[in-house]
Amino acid sequence: MNTSVTAPKVVNISDLRKLAKNRLPKMVFDYIDSGADREQTLSQNCSAYKEIFFRPRCAVATASCDLGTSILGERFKLPFLLAPVGSSRLFYPKGEVVAAGEASKAGTGYTLSTLSGCRLEEVKNATNSPAWYQLYLLGGREVALKTIERAKKAGFSAIVVTIDTPVSGLRERDLRNGTKELLSQNLFTMLPYLSQIITKPCWLVDWLSDGGLMQFPNVELEDGPMGYTEIGPALEQSVVTWDDLKWIREAWQGKIILKGIHIADDAKKAINLGVDALVVSNHGARQLDSVAPTIRVLPEIIDAVDGQLEVLLDGGIRNGADVVKALCLGAKGVLIGRAYAYGLGAAGAAGVARAIEIIRTDILRTMKLLGCDSVSKLDRSFVSIPEQWNKF
Repeated sequence: MNTSVTAPKVVNISDLRKLAKNRLPKMVFDYIDSGADREQTLSQNCSAYKEIFFRPRCAVATASCDLGTSILGERFKLPFLLAPVGSSRLFYPKGEVVAAGEASKAGTGYTLSTLSGCRLEEVKNATNSPAWYQLYLLGGREVALKTIERAKKAGFSAIVVTIDTPVSGLRERDLRNGTKELLSQNLFTMLPYLSQIITKPCWLVDWLSDGGLMQFPNVELEDGPMGYTEIGPALEQSVVTWDDLKWIREAWQGKIILKGIHIADDAKKAINLGVDALVVSNHGARQLDSVAPTIRVLPEIIDAVDGQLEVLLDGGIRNGADVVKALCLGAKGVLIGRAYAYGLGAAGAAGVARAIEIIRTDILRTMKLLGCDSVSKLDRSFVSIPEQWNKF
């Protein structure tokens, strides 16, 4: 492993964040790091975990702990998977392939974003563990159907349908950094913002060696793969509705996970439509600001589904204790996004491996201190939460 990301230099995810900030151009780092509007939800996604307190069983010997879990009938060695993170190829060459490979080595799953810079077949070939494909309807129904067929043939075991992106959220840092201008490939419009790229020569060499500005090869339009500047308009023309789940299920004929659930009513709709699992998610606080942090919403969703389907969570996970708290509140597993994206941006495969190891070690230590020898035994008796969390 790259010694720059091993202990004691990198003790936590915040350390990986600092390394990523040093290596990446500002526009790329802020793409990972930023949230929507005032970034209120971005902050609260993390801070809400501070309101949850552990209730440990002491004088209990836990020589070993089983961190494995089963989700949708598939076994994972860890109770967390890697979440879909678009444009990972901007962070590091072949970013999606690299991250999928490290997830596989750790015995956990990887979720590939539609907005990947690598072909889905190449990413699936990089992992021996289960992999899921996150689906946007970019380019319309016919384009999506072709992608679904490719994902099926490649061996992805579930489709993750994202439902909270009818338009792109307002990410002010992207506007200030000139992200649109830098991706335009028009030298005149790029010029005021070029300094942030040329001052990061190591990243620039890597980026150019990986082909420079990428396209999205898993969104195959009539005239070729979708380009970067086409995303915004395409999202507005490809809103996912409840009716779309019917033809997606018919085309996929496999496990479907719904990502972007905020409220109990939507969770109940998912049950009625035969969805197999859902992800309590606010898109990493990148869409609608001022929505509740996901861990705060989790108890409402768990109570609403009443064991009828499996519930996962993403948002704000920065250490293993956060994972354990989510599991105590009923999540079957969690998805981590920024935590490994910082690692990928900091040092590629070594950074992703270190992010996974940090969280795995945190979970193990937390479990032993709680006096619990298996994540399957975690429940609400191990935590206390504010009374108002159960009131809506």
